[in-house]
Amino acid sequence: MRIPRPAGLAGILALSLLVAACGSNRFERGVTGGAIGGAAGAGALALAGGPVLVGMAAGAVGGAAIGALTNECQIDLGPQRPNNC
Repeated sequence: MRIPRPAGLAGILALSLLVAACGSNRFERGVTGGAIGGAAGAGALALAGGPVLVGMAAGAVGGAAIGALTNECQIDLGPQRPNNC
């Protein structure tokens, strides 16, 4: 099954936004965002039939940037928001 290229790219973006980062400071969020984004990007382009390393690189850069540029009050997927928000 081949996924159309725009759908694959939209999937990468959606996955990287959903799993942007975990952590309580910018460094932790950047590192985990990069790792999760890289895995999501590689997986999405593998399913779409594209170059996996390109998907991994794009997802890692996107995830790391989103993780490092946001804080836990802006994007928090946990069950409860932190008290300081």
